[in-house]
Amino acid sequence: MMLDTRQLAALAAVLEEGSFERAARRLHVTQSAVSQRIKQLEERLGQTLVLRTVPIRATAAGQQVLKHFRQVDLLEQELLSALSARDAQGYTRVAIGVNADSLETWFQDALSQLLKREPLLIDLKVDDQDATQQLLRDGEVVGCITSSPKAMPGCSSVPLGVIPYRCLASPEYLARYFPNGVAAAQFRRAPVAEFSHKDQLQNRYLERFFGIGAHEYPRHRVPSSTAFCDLIVRGLACGMVPDQQGQPLIESGQVQDMTPGRYLAVPLYWHVWSLRSELIHKLTDALVQTAQAQLDRFEQHGELTHPA
Repeated sequence: MMLDTRQLAALAAVLEEGSFERAARRLHVTQSAVSQRIKQLEERLGQTLVLRTVPIRATAAGQQVLKHFRQVDLLEQELLSALSARDAQGYTRVAIGVNADSLETWFQDALSQLLKREPLLIDLKVDDQDATQQLLRDGEVVGCITSSPKAMPGCSSVPLGVIPYRCLASPEYLARYFPNGVAAAQFRRAPVAEFSHKDQLQNRYLERFFGIGAHEYPRHRVPSSTAFCDLIVRGLACGMVPDQQGQPLIESGQVQDMTPGRYLAVPLYWHVWSLRSELIHKLTDALVQTAQAQLDRFEQHGELTHPA
């Protein structure tokens, strides 16, 4: 018979604190919840476990259950210590899924202060913002940056902000492929840059604004955010570029927004396992604070581009 660890923890807290009220504060739950857990444990075992005196004391059965819980808790702590990711140098390795554009722009600002304070080693797994959630589903990362708002079971979804993506091209590219203005017919022969085969931004942009299907235009595949922008600046392709990277290029005259006013607003969310971990809380706080400072707010954009 497996016993509920929350009920066992409630029993230990009540007996160690001597009251339901102090036990509730220690467990960060209500006094009623503590009382209910102990009642459920007593009903399951068919034994009275505590004497409701002042202070509260254990019955003989309660003492046996408390002893069992402490033994199990000790074994669990030893197991966690043995399996800890903290290495011999005192670092803890944390695997995070992140999209390339976030990595090139705001994400490192979010981590920098945390890494200065905490002995952490990060293991970044880079993928498209539509695909990083699979890394979390497969257990490869503790959290990920994704454009999907829906949290998986056992995970939390924290809104971060919005990144506008605009289709940019160099003056040379526009003169070569769009001498008479931007129209659907020219897109069918003008090369477009995509990050990977999972990258759907170009498809969504062309289909939404020009009615062009996913396989109706030529494309370069460039799995590097920096090289992606460089290809556009060189006049070899057009492509969807986030504002944080694109605006300086527009201001310098190296590229132009091909369709002013037409863009895709990509929301970002932090998905993370719902664990009572101080490290996860610190990581989440760092990401949220930086995202709020550097990304657009959700209410600034009427239509958001979520994964299909």
